[in-house]
Amino acid sequence: MLSAFANPHRFLALSKWLAPVFYLLGAGLIAWGLWQGLYVVPKDEVQGGDIMRVMFVHVPAAWLAMASYTAMASASFVWFIWRHELADIAAKAIAPLGAVWTALCLATGSIWGKPTWGTWWQWDDARMMSVLFLFFLFLGYMALRAAMDSRQKAARAGAILAMVGAINVPLIKFSVDLFTSLHQDSSVLTAEGPKMAAVYLWPLLMSGLGHSLLFGAMVMTLMRAEIWTRRAARQRARLLAGA
Repeated sequence: MLSAFANPHRFLALSKWLAPVFYLLGAGLIAWGLWQGLYVVPKDEVQGGDIMRVMFVHVPAAWLAMASYTAMASASFVWFIWRHELADIAAKAIAPLGAVWTALCLATGSIWGKPTWGTWWQWDDARMMSVLFLFFLFLGYMALRAAMDSRQKAARAGAILAMVGAINVPLIKFSVDLFTSLHQDSSVLTAEGPKMAAVYLWPLLMSGLGHSLLFGAMVMTLMRAEIWTRRAARQRARLLAGA
């Protein structure tokens, strides 16, 4: 069953039409969420007035930062246990995109934090530092893979780092509960349900879905490129061996 879904031929056939759909839907939802956030929803003086509108980029970026690392670690686990090539290709494709969304989370968080908390950055803040560490994990994963002299070594070293680093994801989620932090408590994903008013919640959720679809489309694009690159490398190797 798992092998059927891990078949590169099936993935190429599926992603050929699915990726454009994700691009279109993702861009549309992000545009709608930004329009709602910038021009429709009322400002919230408690969250800094108009600057709180950065929430419609910052929060989806934070969700994607954690979700992308979880996906990378999960794909690494699948490769490590079952050696499915497509899982390694997925992990490799997720890493640079995860780094971009994590950097976006850090940047927009600082922009929002300055007028709200009076500071761009707080070095002893558990949430900020754990997200920064997540960013370095993405960079470290890519650097480690690039330093290996073979694809197999790169996949193995990267998988181990990704799986070990996954412990940081729940730390990010629960850091505001476990440690002193300037960051507010969760207001969307809570045991009691969302604490946010619907006028903010729905545009935020749609924006988050849009970012997720765009992320998925870009992952599929990078995976397709990597599959064709590996096929081309194997073909060159066969031609050189035949010569």
